[in-house]
Amino acid sequence: MVAKEIDREPQATTPGRAWLIGIIAWAIPGAGHLLLKCWMRAALLGGAVWAMFIAGLGLGGHLFTVTSTDQGFSALLQVLPMIANIGAGAPYIVCWVLNIGFAEEAQRLTYEYGNTFLLVAGLLNYLAMLDAFDIAAGRKK
Repeated sequence: MVAKEIDREPQATTPGRAWLIGIIAWAIPGAGHLLLKCWMRAALLGGAVWAMFIAGLGLGGHLFTVTSTDQGFSALLQVLPMIANIGAGAPYIVCWVLNIGFAEEAQRLTYEYGNTFLLVAGLLNYLAMLDAFDIAAGRKK
């Protein structure tokens, strides 16, 4: 029995520029596409992330973080929304340094809307970051 050789394309390595673009795209929403000269994507994706993040804070949304006071299951429940919030990049880090948006404002009627806007802003920025990475790596146009 003769084994058939399978034609495989050689696996290309991802260029270092793509990794740098991906990190920049995460840190500053829209910047990765700006560096790639994808103006419309930068405006739409970056603008949407910034607008949702600012609107979320304005609506009284809560940025999640795991603190030393959280114990057991309570700490575990904070991890996933914290990862979603961190997806916003520099806006989350600036808010963390300045301690903006981490206070619970559950008495506000728009509190849950604000939470949702903040979570979706981070998740959308993850998608925008991956899109910029793929474009820079040559996997997408």
